[in-house]
Amino acid sequence: MNGPLIAVTGAAGAVGGRVAARLARVGVPVRLLGRDPSRLPTLPGAVSAPPAPYGDGEAMRRALDGAHTLFLVSAHESPDRVREHITAVDAAVAAGVERIVYVSFLGAAPDATFTFARDHWHTEAHLRTVDVRHTFLRDGWYLAGLPAMTGADGALRGPGGDGRISAVAHEDIADAASAVLLDEGTGHDGATYDLTGPEAFTLAEAAEELSRRTGRTIRYVPETREEAYASRAHYGAQDWEVAGWVTSYEAIAAGELAVVSDAVPALTGHPAKSLATYLRENPDSYRHLLPGP
Repeated sequence: MNGPLIAVTGAAGAVGGRVAARLARVGVPVRLLGRDPSRLPTLPGAVSAPPAPYGDGEAMRRALDGAHTLFLVSAHESPDRVREHITAVDAAVAAGVERIVYVSFLGAAPDATFTFARDHWHTEAHLRTVDVRHTFLRDGWYLAGLPAMTGADGALRGPGGDGRISAVAHEDIADAASAVLLDEGTGHDGATYDLTGPEAFTLAEAAEELSRRTGRTIRYVPETREEAYASRAHYGAQDWEVAGWVTSYEAIAAGELAVVSDAVPALTGHPAKSLATYLRENPDSYRHLLPGP
């Protein structure tokens, strides 16, 4: 195995799992972290750490002992997420980790419309105060989320107005993250990369592309804030979670998620996937929308 040890959090998830697989593929020493080690993937040369919830500082410190770099995927949304992130960062510093690459969110700011993007800004702010090299990867909405959030009735609903979104593929995020992690120079220190798709499109245009792929009419149904809360009430989610869902669309309407960056091609050497390309390569993502027999 070559190079310093890289610890990958969220290794059972869509981003962390892809990054861990890429690192293992090139022979880099990898330690996989997760709340439930039984869910972690089996990868050549990778080892799994004992359970390490972000909010358990001592468990995180033990899991990160000896690691040089930490790939920190954000925790599941919760009212305590910022505290959990800070605990994980402080544990990494205490364990001697020299570098943290953090998966943030596009437009992270203390006053971001999308409430969860505020959590990311506060995490970034803490990382800037501690003695550790750091890089921020601010990805936007996932391309996979567009078909996933379209109902079986063929409606994509939300208060997104006519705003545009530069959604990005998980694969492109993983490729970009791996490129940063594998570059041990200091060129990425203090950098913030916006990881986006190659274009910004409206939700109505996304519905049109889904229509082309599925062979049925998919429509975007704009909602008011009140309609958005009402249409999501049946999920029985807590208020803070529903607020996150609704404000993610309102951030689109506000123009906060329309930025298009060249970071993916610059870091990876290949173009970022468009929505049309993503759907063509991932037919399972919209299988629930296909016409019945």
